Amino acid sequence: MTSVSLFVALVADRLLGEVSRYHPLVGFGHMANRVEAHLRQVMRAHGDDPGIVSDVSVSRQRWLGTLAWSVLVILPSIVLWVLLAIPGDSAATMLSIVVLYFCIGWRSLVEHAEAVAMPLASGDLASARLMLGRIVSRDTADLDAQSVARGSVESVLENGSDAVLAPMFWFVVAGAPGVLCYRLSNTLDAMWGYRNVRFLHFGRTAARMDDVLNWVPARCCALSYAAVGQWRVALHCWRTQAPLCDSPNAGPVMSSGAGSLGIVLGGAARYEHVEHWRPLLGQGRQVEPADIGRALALLRRAIILWLSVVLLCEMLA
Repeated sequence: MTSVSLFVALVADRLLGEVSRYHPLVGFGHMANRVEAHLRQVMRAHGDDPGIVSDVSVSRQRWLGTLAWSVLVILPSIVLWVLLAIPGDSAATMLSIVVLYFCIGWRSLVEHAEAVAMPLASGDLASARLMLGRIVSRDTADLDAQSVARGSVESVLENGSDAVLAPMFWFVVAGAPGVLCYRLSNTLDAMWGYRNVRFLHFGRTAARMDDVLNWVPARCCALSYAAVGQWRVALHCWRTQAPLCDSPNAGPVMSSGAGSLGIVLGGAARYEHVEHWRPLLGQGRQVEPADIGRALALLRRAIILWLSVVLLCEMLA
């Protein structure tokens, strides 16, 4: 049963966490770097440079980026699908659980959030800033306590979707090959999905495909955040504030999560020493350090809700 596999993988993640050495996704990241480096050599051999904006150069960068994404994401997913068809049911189930375990990052998310919350609660702002810098891309050196707490809550809500609920969704919909395809695509987006000179064209497919694969899971996540929190407020914030966000998927997740918690997220943040203003999301009071734990509890309730829904559907089928 799918619900049993989900439960076992989640329990394994909570008990074991991420392996400290030889994690498959780490190895995948190294492979992706090598593939990109090789394709950069190909582009240079044709006289291309990431800064060149000619039609030929842009087209070649996009084509090679699409090729790299296909080889690194589609091919392993097909290989896994073939492998699952070879052994018996028990072996296939165990392999599926192992794949899901490696694709879920629940305990890692909890540990990183608590690593910020603990020093923040004890007044050690410097350590809290340092730990926040390990999970967000914004500048954290000069943040005050409220900004550190806000950044951590935002990370919990967004990564709760990307690293926990979305893998669960794709496992239910398409099994182990589906969750592997999603996780590899999400990893490439984190590596290549930047709007800078280097990746604007080469990483275009990685960014677009991550948006596509996250579209439904993100909205299911937003709905579940609302269901296990302040329902009416969360839905109102989702409907009115999500369209203001640049990301089509982070908007629903963050606005619903903030509304469900009764807090306000967004505002000013510095990235590479440049200040950016993000739309205010949620409704209620400003973020407090204790809200990091409340965000983790919201995610935990959403996970329980998803498990319950999957189990109920299996019982009624």
